[in-house]
Formats: sequence, C-alpha cells, structure tokens
Amino acid sequence: MLRKWFLPHLRLILGLLVFSATISPVVLNFYVNAVTKSRCHTNLVQIPDQRVAIVFGAGVLVDGTPSPMLADRVIAAVELYKLGRVEKLLMTGDNSRPDYNEVQAMQSYAVERGVAVQDITLDYAGFSTYESCYRARDIFGVQQAVLITQQFHLPRAIYTCSQLGIKVIGLGTPDWGSYSFETVMYYTLRENLSTLKALWEVHITRPLPTFLGPFEGIK
Repeated sequence: MLRKWFLPHLRLILGLLVFSATISPVVLNFYVNAVTKSRCHTNLVQIPDQRVAIVFGAGVLVDGTPSPMLADRVIAAVELYKLGRVEKLLMTGDNSRPDYNEVQAMQSYAVERGVAVQDITLDYAGFSTYESCYRARDIFGVQQAVLITQQFHLPRAIYTCSQLGIKVIGLGTPDWGSYSFETVMYYTLRENLSTLKALWEVHITRPLPTFLGPFEGIK
C-alpha cells in the first residue's frame, strides 16, 4: 500500500526536498539578518566607545599583504582607533601554516597607518568566525566589543559572538567595491552556507576551537 502511494508521488517528494534545501538557507539568513539589524552600523560615528575592536581576518595576497577585503577591515579599525572610539584592536585570523599569516599582515598594515603596536593583540588561531568569537571570550577575556568586517559578514559575526556571551555591536565596511565578480559570487554563496554552519555550532554542537591554550587577556 505504501509503495503504491509512494512511487506516483516520488517526483513531488523529491521536489519538496529540493525546495526545502534551497529555501532553508534563505530563511535562516533572513532570520540572522533580522535579529542583528539594530546592531549593524556602517558609520564610524554610530559606534559608541568600546575598549576592544575585533577585526576578522580574510585573504592575504601572495606577497603577504592584505587582500582588498582584509585591507578594508583594517582601515576601518584604524579609523575607529584614531577617533578614540576604541583603545585596543584584537586581530583574529588564520596562521595555520608558516607561509600564510593573516594577523601579521593585519598588524603591519595597521602599524603603518598609525596604530601603536602595543595596542594590537594577535589571535593566530581564528580559523573561523565561531573560533574567533570563542577564543576572544575564553583566551582574551573579551566581554564586550565592536566587530569589524564587511556588511555581508557582519550579521553572522554579531550573532555568533552574541550567542557565545559577548556583548557586541558591529561596524560594516562596504561589501564589494572593486572586488571581482568571481569574488562577489564566491563570498555570497559561502556566506549563505556559513550561516547554516554557525547556527548549527552555536545552538547544537558548541565545538571547542582547534586550539585553546592558556588565558592571555588584553592589556
């Protein structure tokens, strides 16, 4: 009986499964954007004074300098620092192999633009947004911060850090600017999938970061 009903409706069932798999990321991304909207800002003057700004890593070029996307994030952090809105910069990114170091590139770029090196703390094991937020809380003792990243990434970053117990607001840099079409498409698709992963991590699995280590704090 079940088989007789199932076979004629197989196409409909498969169609519903495909539809659900397609629409779910859209709905969940809409949800994350909606609940973080009030904390996403694009203007420096909208950011109240904070002790710490968390600057998220992105790609580094072959010569070791920041990619345009990463440079935009660091420049925003430098401007916020020079305005006196933040005292310390926590730069978090990927240094998983000797020849690739996002945070060192970020630090050099910021120091060249007037940030005192003693006001920069580096997190070499921020391999994902989730790990960066987790380590900011447990390794560096951050309880409140402004997050700096592109506008498309900001809702997920705010949502993740908030769910991990950090009180945050965000400063979003322009999304695309002069980025190539391939870069735009890559990061758009990646962000939709990454939001699903973030929701799974903060609500279901709560995995430990790849590395934890001793408490360091931000002086």
